[in-house]
Amino acid sequence: MSIYLDNAATTAPYPEVIAAMQPYLSEIYGNPSSTHSIGRKARTAIEQARKTIAGLVGASASEIIFTAGGTEAANIFLQGIARHVPHIISSPLEHPAVLATLRYLEKAKITPVTWLKPAGNGQLAPEHLRETLAQHPNALVALMHGNNEIGNLLPLPEVAAICQAYNAPFFTDAVQTTGRYTLNVNNSNLTGLAASAHKFHGPKGVGFLYLKKGTKLTCIYHGGEQERGLRMGTENVAAIAGMAKALELSYARLAASRQHIERLKSTLTNLLREKVPGVQFNGTSGKQNEGLYTILSASFPPHPENDMLIFKLDLAGIAVSAGSACASGANKPSHVLQALQHDEARATVRFSFAASNTVAEMHVVADKLAEIYG
Repeated sequence: MSIYLDNAATTAPYPEVIAAMQPYLSEIYGNPSSTHSIGRKARTAIEQARKTIAGLVGASASEIIFTAGGTEAANIFLQGIARHVPHIISSPLEHPAVLATLRYLEKAKITPVTWLKPAGNGQLAPEHLRETLAQHPNALVALMHGNNEIGNLLPLPEVAAICQAYNAPFFTDAVQTTGRYTLNVNNSNLTGLAASAHKFHGPKGVGFLYLKKGTKLTCIYHGGEQERGLRMGTENVAAIAGMAKALELSYARLAASRQHIERLKSTLTNLLREKVPGVQFNGTSGKQNEGLYTILSASFPPHPENDMLIFKLDLAGIAVSAGSACASGANKPSHVLQALQHDEARATVRFSFAASNTVAEMHVVADKLAEIYG
């Protein structure tokens, strides 16, 4: 039996997504910058996808920039805006795509950065942000909507309102929440948003940046005019078409998927509490009505084989991760757990769910962990 619970790292593409991509890999293979008929058909597919995605997130089509994924979207925005803002405010819990970029900007003395201090459960106090913005009005605020490791959710409307009060542009990494929560970028007063298709059952290697109309960015690339001159290179037509289809389907199925996934998470949480003495949950992930409903970050008690826990689960046919897939090969502790002063003697597993998972699988996982820690 194979059980896949690493959906925060990547999701399986919907069959309809693969079908939507196929014509642009076989028949309509033209370069979308070409003026002949095959090229024009490819261009039409891109612009239709742009309209579809814009409509689903409450943007105008001209505000959607196609990228190679969330990391590139974050870099285009953050490096592009850095020379146009006096200061940046962020958190040490951000995804490496944002964290490493901001540390580069700080080290290179391009833009100073102030790091907000999270509480022990990883939550950021809106009042702390307000106080920091009072010291640095007009600063860029860069805070992720949903944490990819511990599942904490940012109170987006409240943070946006604080930013608006201080005339501060607001960027959010919404890689874990796009397709899983309804988003309206205009109502949220966002300046920028990063998303990645393979997190919502689309293809890998494609994402988008929402860039609010009128926002000034300095281009970090050279050599082309695609995507409003911000992301050069021939567009990946098939992947873009697949991403639009995936987002469309994710929102069409959102209510039913969420209800099912919430049941899965609740079941596994309760089973682990029952079967594994000493289990703890990181951030707000163990609370049913708080945090991302797609992520459960569990911390297991000290054990001689904790270093092999992910491997032992894999041998049992259970695919999970310890944290961010972007750092999984780094062989060092999670920066998120370090910031929360997590006990390194405990082993952490991130379970992340999709609608394709079943309640029966949750019982198998819990039983295996009970066997390991029994």
